[in-house]
Amino acid sequence: MKIGFVVNDIATEKHLYTTTRLALAATRMGHEACFTGIGDFGYEPDGSLAGTVQQAPGTKYRSLERYLKDVQQADAEVASLDEFDAVMLRSDPADDATENPWANTAGVAFGQLMAQNGVLVVNDPTNLAHALSKAYFQHFPEAVRPHTLISRDEDRIEEFIDDLGGRAVLKPLQGSGGSGVFLVDRKESPNLSQIVEAISRDGYVVAQEYLPAAKDGDVRMFVMNGQPLVVDGEYAAFRRTSQTDDLRSNMSAGGTASKVDVTDEMLQLVDAVRPKLIADGMFLVGLDIVGDKLMEVNVFSPGGLGSCQSLYGVDFAPAIIEDIERKVSIRRHYGDQIGNTRLATL
Repeated sequence: MKIGFVVNDIATEKHLYTTTRLALAATRMGHEACFTGIGDFGYEPDGSLAGTVQQAPGTKYRSLERYLKDVQQADAEVASLDEFDAVMLRSDPADDATENPWANTAGVAFGQLMAQNGVLVVNDPTNLAHALSKAYFQHFPEAVRPHTLISRDEDRIEEFIDDLGGRAVLKPLQGSGGSGVFLVDRKESPNLSQIVEAISRDGYVVAQEYLPAAKDGDVRMFVMNGQPLVVDGEYAAFRRTSQTDDLRSNMSAGGTASKVDVTDEMLQLVDAVRPKLIADGMFLVGLDIVGDKLMEVNVFSPGGLGSCQSLYGVDFAPAIIEDIERKVSIRRHYGDQIGNTRLATL
């Protein structure tokens, strides 16, 4: 199987990233795993797709560090993307939001073209286009979401926060990775105007109820094909806790990981979001859970498989590659009778 991994920029990838783990797993399983940057695509006049790719020359690597180093030092080659069996779109929208705002839309657009040309693309690019803003989250059942207001009106935001008892979380509609997130406590008289102005400078403000359980961090749970990812009886899930007073517990924002006991409440949340994840072709996602609510559904580049492996002694990456193998086999039997969106979570 020839599988591509689309990242923001090959040169800035890190060996601890989940994408590197997935690519190394594919390489160890005998597949041809290639990396390409989100700005390295090309649409040719004849309708074919090309991309500048890099891949490690060897197949037997013991360490992620050596593997990624060989990928990054490999000569770049122009490859026909139509010849790939599968492509994983793994770029993080937050990384390009400021300096390369065009990148995210372009990545999704080329993903759609690849899917149109018969390549299995996960997560499904057509619906990823809808998920480029946090408004996508509002399409999931209301019962599992915190109370939310999306607005640029400072007076309306202030009124909403007062209705919540004076505490709320404010964040930008665009972006991820915990950037631009503020905890507002009206009793402490924060300068709400400055916070709203800072966030709304680049778009809409998401105001969300503060969940007291957030003081204990959140739980990142991997979901594949609408089901919790489980290998050898272990869930790919962990608790993320901030070591400071910072509201954010994202690993990229300095959070730490610990084991978590998956509860019935968490599984019920998965049950609630499963229909939409499957309908939208969201093959691999990360659910961020606080108490009995979902805080975010990461459909672009959910990370943390390394934390899961360290905590439970289980390598979850091969199971993900095996499932892609299965989907590619289905595509070979059925061709375009099963569209990309359906096949992505089949």
